[in-house]
Amino acid sequence: MDRKRCVALIAHDLKKQDMADFAKAHEQALARYDIVATGTTGGRVLAACPDLAVTRLKSGPLGGDQQIGALIATGDVDILVFFIDPLTALPHDVDVKALTRLATVYDIPMALNRATAERMIDFQPA
Repeated sequence: MDRKRCVALIAHDLKKQDMADFAKAHEQALARYDIVATGTTGGRVLAACPDLAVTRLKSGPLGGDQQIGALIATGDVDILVFFIDPLTALPHDVDVKALTRLATVYDIPMALNRATAERMIDFQPA
């Protein structure tokens, strides 16, 4: 039996509302996927879209970025949507770099902003 494709959702603090808005606008498309998200981002997405099935992992700085990286490495995440805030210094910047590096190494589609995510979600059949 084929598994559903999985999308990982992550957003930096100042981009969490943007992620919730993105999820609400694309709720029907996202419903076709298994969804994993870092803790706070997942909570915001669930608040905006209570009917979506979202598996919440740890908060990014507490290991959630690394958990999603591990899921990418095992082939369990097919798409990464990571709304980054390039204007804010982050204490866990090395985790962010490691995560984007894994998405590149394992050659999965990765959107780092809403414009790319909106185009990508339309081209990724589940």
